[in-house]
Amino acid sequence: MRKSGAALAEVFLSNAARMQPEAITYDIDKAFEEAIRSRNARPAFKGYRGGAKYPFPASTCISVDAEIVHGIPSKRKLTTGQVVGIDCGLELDGWYADMAASFLIGEVSEQKAKLWKITLESLYLGIAQARSGRKINDIGGAVQDHVEKHGFSVIRGLVGHGIGTSLHEDPAVPNFRNQDGNITLRPGMTIAIEPMISAGDWKIKTLSDGWTAVTKDGAPSCHFEHTVAITENGPEILTLLPDGRDPWEVITGVTKDTSA
Repeated sequence: MRKSGAALAEVFLSNAARMQPEAITYDIDKAFEEAIRSRNARPAFKGYRGGAKYPFPASTCISVDAEIVHGIPSKRKLTTGQVVGIDCGLELDGWYADMAASFLIGEVSEQKAKLWKITLESLYLGIAQARSGRKINDIGGAVQDHVEKHGFSVIRGLVGHGIGTSLHEDPAVPNFRNQDGNITLRPGMTIAIEPMISAGDWKIKTLSDGWTAVTKDGAPSCHFEHTVAITENGPEILTLLPDGRDPWEVITGVTKDTSA
């Protein structure tokens, strides 16, 4: 899974500069797919059904503003002022990696800049709780407390998940405290931690394409994700670059701490 994670981190880093005004989401998706296949890996999202009526048609989910996740790439152009999330997974030698990041396109509002910052911070606060002996609720609680303290909402209808030889495995990893979050974390577990945060209300709906999840009130949203292993020595981010650097730290220039 470290190999899969490193490959996916490279894919993101090599394509981050594409996130600019006038970029076409279809072209971004194709670039991601080419980068995945050039590493002898397979796009994990393309053709994935997951209970939907139609299989997902692309290698990435590209979600703009009120679109939380599962946005379908198209001929749409990115424009200044948007916050755009990219979620992507791959499978390499039977092992999966999954990660996501949100990008600020050109000059954005103060609200969106703050939303982006708080979502990124909440990811690492959640990762810091991914320790043997702690509970799933410790992860979700850390995310929820930080997000709500700053006036934002944690999306309830979408959660993180286990990952390994399948893209989605047990346990569910909500970004909020809930009655099913008392599962104890143990060494060897591998999970995708992915805060999905709204600047408005947490309620969501799915568009007629059967995939795109949006905020009901039209508020902008933000999404970050890493694949993480629970070890005897604390959390280990598996979606790191081959040299051990965190791609989100390289791309954003923000230094993070998972030692809590």
